[in-house]
Amino acid sequence: MNLYLLAALAAFFLFQLRSREQRQRIALLAEQLRRYQIEPLMERLTEGYQRALAESDPERRQLLWQQHGASEQALADQVGRLANDCARLDAEQTRISRIVLPYASRWWPQSSFDFRQLLALHARGLAEATRQDLPRSPQDRAYTLLAEMLLLQHSCHWFCRSRPVASARLLARHKTRHDQVLQAVGAATREGYDQIVGG
Repeated sequence: MNLYLLAALAAFFLFQLRSREQRQRIALLAEQLRRYQIEPLMERLTEGYQRALAESDPERRQLLWQQHGASEQALADQVGRLANDCARLDAEQTRISRIVLPYASRWWPQSSFDFRQLLALHARGLAEATRQDLPRSPQDRAYTLLAEMLLLQHSCHWFCRSRPVASARLLARHKTRHDQVLQAVGAATREGYDQIVGG
């Protein structure tokens, strides 16, 4: 058989398997997310922060920063509940592979990690970022919270697709690289992320 034809058939077969796995993962995460308003809350906060940054009047800007407390708290609460829901899922369903091959987490479990641990880390990071009792400006809190949200999105896209796709989406949608987001999240999130993901 022609070597090129064989290679094309193998690539097609791998693509079909990878697409099937991605559909399963997307359906699993969508089923968990359907009870929550996490995406709308993140969009509302992102737009609100952008309006505050664009405001030239200091008093008006300060008022805009202060308007987001309820949404910030709702987001942290809902991500915490999502993490608790996902903690009940089967571990085999929630493995994320560092290798971009279909079902790699089953064949090479040592090259994977548990998405449930990552969600729990994001929940703690968001809860910490929304605390009002820390000595920081509303801008600093919003900056950290935005980074925590972007890292959560990246993790969800990685779970559903792959790390390269998640990083490309982050760059395309938010003009931000993954390493920049990691530098902007809270120290505990950054350290925990490195421990779970492995750098």
